[in-house]
Amino acid sequence: MFSNDEVVLVTGSSTGIGRAAAIGFAEQGCKVAVHYNSSEEEAREVAGKIEEEEGGEALLVKGDVSDAGDVKRMVEEVEDRYGRLDVLVNNAGALIERRSLEEMTEDLWDRVMNVNLKSVFLVSQAVLPMMKRQGKGRIINVTSLAARNGGGPGSIAYATAKGGVSTLTRAMAKELVSEGILVNGVAPGIITTLFHDRYTPPEVREQMAKAIPIGREGTPEETIGAVLFLASSAADYLVGEIIEINGGQLMD
Repeated sequence: MFSNDEVVLVTGSSTGIGRAAAIGFAEQGCKVAVHYNSSEEEAREVAGKIEEEEGGEALLVKGDVSDAGDVKRMVEEVEDRYGRLDVLVNNAGALIERRSLEEMTEDLWDRVMNVNLKSVFLVSQAVLPMMKRQGKGRIINVTSLAARNGGGPGSIAYATAKGGVSTLTRAMAKELVSEGILVNGVAPGIITTLFHDRYTPPEVREQMAKAIPIGREGTPEETIGAVLFLASSAADYLVGEIIEINGGQLMD
């Protein structure tokens, strides 16, 4: 599906969906830039797994994806090492804290927007010169079911940011297709990750799982088939699509 010289950058790839994506691309023979900000130990574990178990090649890149200076340096590190970038997966994001509209502060609102939405803009913009020079590339944005249904209790800022990611995905797709850069997205539903371990009480998760037609939460690995598909030649005619991965919770 992929050639051995293809290079992939997955933001937020130390845990959860990003971790599964990084390993999934490595299993396909790609060189993977494993990004982290604070979770260095987990990121090193992912890189070690790629190199030792998969026989692949990993580059660790550290930085705050909501900081333009950090993003520029990270992308330069990838370019210095490989001279190319074939696939960008904008996965980094966080709910940060559950707050209602009434309880929301301006600072928290800005932090949620920065890590979830501004980051997609910054990293995508930073990789454009490389991809345009190549005359091709794939950008896959990770949005959320929350972008469509408003999210769970206290996730008003997160759901709004992910709605922005979905719209940005379509706008980028229209703008970049003439450069040979195809932009699409995936929208996971309730996935068993540290995200829900951190932000969702067990009793709430139990109720949420009961509402899923398939009867359970998804796993990070169950999201990766769609990501790999969108990055592959099998998706050469897909532009601005967002694949919903939610066990039937939302059916178009």
